[in-house]
Amino acid sequence: MAVPTFVDRVQLHVAAGSGGNGVASVHREKFKPLGGPDGGNGGPGGSVILRVDPDVTTLVDYHHSPKRKAESGGHGAGDHKNGAHGADLVLPVPSGTVVSVPGGEVLADLVGPGAELVVAQGGRGGLGNAALASKSRKAPGFALLGEPGEELEIVLELKVVADIGLVGFPSAGKSSLIASISRARPKIADYPFTTLVPNLGMVTAGDVTFTVADVPGLIEGAAEGRGLGHDFLRHIERCAAIVHVLDTATLEPGRNPVDDLDTIENELHRYGGLDDRPRLVALNKVDVPDGREIGAMVVDELRERGLRVFEISAASGEGTRELTFAMAEIVKAARAEKETEVEERIVLRPKAVGGPEFTVTKTGAGWRVRGTKPERWVRQTDFSNDEAVGFLADRLNRLGVETRLLELGAEEGDAVLIGDPDDSVVFDFKPGIDAGAENLARRGEDFRFQEDRPAAQRRRQIQEALPERSETETRADVARRIDRPDEYGPQSYEIGSEDDPDVVSDEDAWLENDPEAAADTEDGANDGAEDRG
Repeated sequence: MAVPTFVDRVQLHVAAGSGGNGVASVHREKFKPLGGPDGGNGGPGGSVILRVDPDVTTLVDYHHSPKRKAESGGHGAGDHKNGAHGADLVLPVPSGTVVSVPGGEVLADLVGPGAELVVAQGGRGGLGNAALASKSRKAPGFALLGEPGEELEIVLELKVVADIGLVGFPSAGKSSLIASISRARPKIADYPFTTLVPNLGMVTAGDVTFTVADVPGLIEGAAEGRGLGHDFLRHIERCAAIVHVLDTATLEPGRNPVDDLDTIENELHRYGGLDDRPRLVALNKVDVPDGREIGAMVVDELRERGLRVFEISAASGEGTRELTFAMAEIVKAARAEKETEVEERIVLRPKAVGGPEFTVTKTGAGWRVRGTKPERWVRQTDFSNDEAVGFLADRLNRLGVETRLLELGAEEGDAVLIGDPDDSVVFDFKPGIDAGAENLARRGEDFRFQEDRPAAQRRRQIQEALPERSETETRADVARRIDRPDEYGPQSYEIGSEDDPDVVSDEDAWLENDPEAAADTEDGANDGAEDRG
């Protein structure tokens, strides 16, 4: 089987690198057995990037290797060591590459050196327990997992960037014409379909330099897939003008230049998007016997259609100079028109995500929760760690997932599915609060995994009573009033007087019997000092 050297359409499987996992670690050294959390974060995974390289002219490398994967991020380590960043994978592509998904949606049109597209984003690295530590969670015993990188199928389709496109029947002399007016040396032979790939040539006419490309294999029915033309018609979509190369010396019966022109024009019209391009006609092979006579017979008819006609010989060079200057004239006008347009910087952005941060729908399998944040949090959770699961439950509750489920009528024991239907995580719904109540748990705590402690209830009562205290009352006063409402009711007193509770003589005895009150009293004393200051 022949090995292709020119490939202009491939389907590529790309996978970005996964993020590294965070680590749960505690600092230890001599005389400091518990020195605090020091787990580092995981490194982000590498992304897959498509970048235009002027030295690349074909997609043949991806035809042989259709699967590409970027490097994953490194895992975190103790002593605040973060994981290494995964290296990005840069894939060079030719200028004029159109990137799309198999369904047909176009992601980007990469034209010009350096144009690039991040086609698959690397996964985020998971946070270590040092980054998860907070004022209320001094030493987390868990870390977050890294996210997997994006993985998808893309289609790369090359559309040659040329100024002039040569079209015509096989063996009409398109390759010979390119060889005559440029330094390109395509394969030339006297049999049909000699040219199997588009040929490019740089042509200079006066002060204008432009690119000429030929489209191989155009025959009747090419727009429907006959011959090779259907595969290469895309290469003239970017051309500023189309040149019909007509054979005046064909030996095939029933063919003449006018009929060839009508056939090719019909195929271009059926392909679509090319009717507005200027046309030139080159009657080739006038040096062949009877070629000049046949050309002279049709030249007037073609000019009556409003076409500029040139009688040329690609072999001898006759008439090619006039043809190249006519090409240059069209290219120069097209470039001048393009320069007058205001060119805006092309910015590729992902689709905007509108609406709420998550959605909840009832399905036959249970309540399904979809959303970027909930699904990402689930992927980052280590379900073998109860503290990590409690942290996830607290994040979902603060986002409003639990409240929304209660509003829709979810009951305890219902199945709750988070994520894509093909890869969901299933929970049994167990609400930690009544509908409409406020969850006052600390971050990372979840009432599903622990009993409601009396100390927590007492702190909540004190916190709720603080807004009702008088200007002279401290937090300790509020605590005493809640514990002994008969003895310490709402009252006014002068700071430092005998009525001030801070100087009650039997207070020490009372505090000895209630250590938590002692702690609250100490906090209240500090608050009172700040108030007095």
